[in-house]
Amino acid sequence: MTVAAGEALVSWTEVEDIELVVVRRMREYMSGAHPSVLDGQGFEFVGLRDWEPGDRLSSIDWSQSTLNNFSPLVIRDFEQESTATIVIVADVSLSTRCGANGVSIATVIARTVGTLALAAAFFQDRVGLVTFNTESRQISVQPRIGKNHAIHCLEAYQDGVLGCSQHGPDRVDNSFAGLLRQTSMVPFISDFLFDGYETVLDELLQLHALHDVFVVLVDSRYAFELPALSSGWIETVDVETGEQAMLSRDDMAQLAARVESWQDAVEAAIKQRGLEVLRLECNGETFHQQLVDFLATRRMRK
Repeated sequence: MTVAAGEALVSWTEVEDIELVVVRRMREYMSGAHPSVLDGQGFEFVGLRDWEPGDRLSSIDWSQSTLNNFSPLVIRDFEQESTATIVIVADVSLSTRCGANGVSIATVIARTVGTLALAAAFFQDRVGLVTFNTESRQISVQPRIGKNHAIHCLEAYQDGVLGCSQHGPDRVDNSFAGLLRQTSMVPFISDFLFDGYETVLDELLQLHALHDVFVVLVDSRYAFELPALSSGWIETVDVETGEQAMLSRDDMAQLAARVESWQDAVEAAIKQRGLEVLRLECNGETFHQQLVDFLATRRMRK
């Protein structure tokens, strides 16, 4: 199975389900014996800017907007004293289009982006999105606050995968460090099904010296658990490199195990570098709870 153009990765119903899980789990951390995950004295006005997708209507400065005939609308920008910045780095490489049973790897990454972004909105954190593949790294969404902005991050990731983005990237750089203007929490989400992943991990380790980096490794074995094939030989194409190869029926049956072995090596390499890693499976509500618990626990430790 591969992702087809025009197919939504995450539906609005799923977004609402994600939000319910986030709110329920976060309320548990906001009460009882848990340390508070929010502090500060409120919000501070930091200036005016043009309206962007994801901004709330209540933040529009109508008097200022009239000065330019409402084109564009002008937004009053606020920051909370305790506000942190989360920049989600999400993989949009071609391997993420693979999947099984109607669930692509990109869908799992999109759900991860949505869960982390909505959790950030609950914490009243700024959240932004950087997307990458084997050829480019770019800021898709600048960090902002709010639920609508969190949903905008999810939509921007989906548009990046489906190739239907209507706006160019804010910035493109050949390094992740060049895209991060201030100290941030950086969840790095990928299947790591590409060559040269150790170079990427070394870059993340250098990035970790200034930022709070952790890796979300999407367990992709499920995407290669194929039904039994009757053909003795199958012509295959590597979606990342375009290389063609003939595989036997037995080789095809071993694909899932080979992917698992590859990702085991990736996980070991991440831990060897002293970076935290969350190996994530796609298994319904537990998936979102695992993410939210991991994020909340890390915030309280920090």
